[in-house]
Amino acid sequence: MPDLVAQERIIQLSKEEKWFGGAVNEAHLMPFKNGYNFDLYGNTGTNQAAPLLVSTKGKFIWSEEPFRFTIRNNQLIISNSGEPVVVDSSGKNLREAYLNASKRFFPSKGKLPDTLLFTSPQYNTWIELVYNQNQKDIIAYAKAIIANGFPPGVIMIDDNWADYYGRFDFRADRFNDAAGMVDTLHRMGFKVMLWISPFISPDTEVFRELQAKKYLLYDGASKKAWSEADKIAIINWWNGYSAVMDFTNPDAEKWFHNRLEYMVKTYHLDGFKFDAGDADFYPKNAISFKPATPNEHSLLWGRFGKYYPLNEYRAMWKMGGEPLVQRLRDKKHSWEDLQKLIPHITTAGLLGYQFTCPDMIGGGEYGSFIGRKNLDEKLVVRSAACSALMPMMQFSVAPWRVLNEANLAAVKKMVAVRKKYVPYIMEQAKSSAISGEPIVRTMEYEFPNQGMAEIQDQFMLGKRYMVAPVVTKENTRKIHLPKGVWKSDAGKIIRGPKIIEENVSLDRLPVFELIKK
Repeated sequence: MPDLVAQERIIQLSKEEKWFGGAVNEAHLMPFKNGYNFDLYGNTGTNQAAPLLVSTKGKFIWSEEPFRFTIRNNQLIISNSGEPVVVDSSGKNLREAYLNASKRFFPSKGKLPDTLLFTSPQYNTWIELVYNQNQKDIIAYAKAIIANGFPPGVIMIDDNWADYYGRFDFRADRFNDAAGMVDTLHRMGFKVMLWISPFISPDTEVFRELQAKKYLLYDGASKKAWSEADKIAIINWWNGYSAVMDFTNPDAEKWFHNRLEYMVKTYHLDGFKFDAGDADFYPKNAISFKPATPNEHSLLWGRFGKYYPLNEYRAMWKMGGEPLVQRLRDKKHSWEDLQKLIPHITTAGLLGYQFTCPDMIGGGEYGSFIGRKNLDEKLVVRSAACSALMPMMQFSVAPWRVLNEANLAAVKKMVAVRKKYVPYIMEQAKSSAISGEPIVRTMEYEFPNQGMAEIQDQFMLGKRYMVAPVVTKENTRKIHLPKGVWKSDAGKIIRGPKIIEENVSLDRLPVFELIKK
């Protein structure tokens, strides 16, 4: 039976036991090493997080509230949780630890996000337009996608489409007919998402309306009761300073949802990219309608996505099992960050976030794509290959703009490779919506006790396919084949366990099918 404890617990680690979980953006440091520590309170690590740790020996740890955890001297120390901590030792391996936690604390809801997010590449306007989101260039980007032989899919209009944060209309100086623009994109075969955040620009008409209605968070320095609070909290985030919605107030939640519905009806939108919402942005002493931790504020932001099958989040707290699309946080245009994609996305799966998209292909930081001196074409191609058989793949930088003919052809080949596997990916997505099992899995999850826990450059797509992209500058890589009979993408039959070394051309993604376990 699970052991319920409060406040602090010291768990003695068994021999060769390894732990994963907590925050997705820390996954390249997993399994945790001696000296590692992380405090989940007010900290989702700028990405997805959950109050869950899982072990290769079948244990899991869960609390309804965030906690601090430390690995020290063969001990796992859990502290600072405001709720009892569950320590469950009933499993035998990583898979059983995860499934036991999932079924008890975040069971899958049996629902999928919009399937177009899986079946076709996604396209985000951020890298090409940055803060100059405008009707003319968005249409031109969409036309170029098709003209260059890429299939239409979901297109995401990113930040700075409005006059200010909190105004739910397209800015007239850049969008002379926003509804017509969306209709045009629909006719081209796209569905359209719009970037949105919970922030409200100060000293604006909307700010004054929300201030009067008490729909914003208050500064906690005064330590006043909510009914008496009068100073709005101003949050420092990547675009400056803003107020933030208080979704512990049902009326504030209703107001915001009504504005989203207005946008859908007026501009014919299909869904929203819900950005920000990180627990890190909510002051720990903020005064809200109902008392809430920063993590709870982040969770409340996550609930809006359930209204829209076409949704995306970059930060999340304790919403595993829901039909919400997650995206790994923006990665740098570097080999170091490319190497984080696999451990990060497989760890997202271990926290219940199955419908996760890797970052934009080539990285999400636009500075690398200004001019050609900082651009590594090979990195863009390898990034596309790494994403190709993940649950989703997302373009932002236009490959036809930054790549030569051969490298563009290689990226298009990765899109074609994905198309071949889409039926299997959809089969896994539908199964995951019911069972909660990850779509992409660590090698240790699928092949326990075979020494696979430290492998960060391979993953399993379901139970059937092992994917081993190249994530370094070198063209050669070692591939760990677990026990079983495997068939390579070149048709070669290999019996594992075995470590092989291959030279991988730029237009190839190594995939091995398990034909007999």
